[in-house]
Amino acid sequence: MAVRLQYGALPYRLTKSGAPEILLVTTRQTKRWIIPKGWPIKGLTPAKSAAREAFEEAGVRGSIKTKAIGVFFYDKHLDEDGIIIPCEVRVFPLLVKRLSKTWPESQQRETQWFEPAAAISLIEEESLRILISSFFEHLAAGTLASKAPTR
Repeated sequence: MAVRLQYGALPYRLTKSGAPEILLVTTRQTKRWIIPKGWPIKGLTPAKSAAREAFEEAGVRGSIKTKAIGVFFYDKHLDEDGIIIPCEVRVFPLLVKRLSKTWPESQQRETQWFEPAAAISLIEEESLRILISSFFEHLAAGTLASKAPTR
């Protein structure tokens, strides 16, 4: 089966002390912790698609980078019939500037801010854990540069 492409946002902020935090959301069905992500949206660039997903799933808006910082892979379970679609998610960092009180999927998902190590410990997908760890290492070192997605 072919791998399907999705776009995701890595919503983050810096606390008043300068410590980074990441916003995770739960999946609708299994309530696993993930980042906002979804299918490409016609008429939007990959980064803008990721930003739209971040608003719809987590109620956040901010400044999104136009280049992906990497990719992660997961199996999307479509329904109870056991249909599974392998997905590659290109991830764009989103510096959160506004949090909404309500948003399209606010009744279907939970959101929570975590310090990076705590967020990483809650995420099941190893490739997403690695991507987040690398992002925050580069952020702390001041060497944040976009990398081409790799497989």
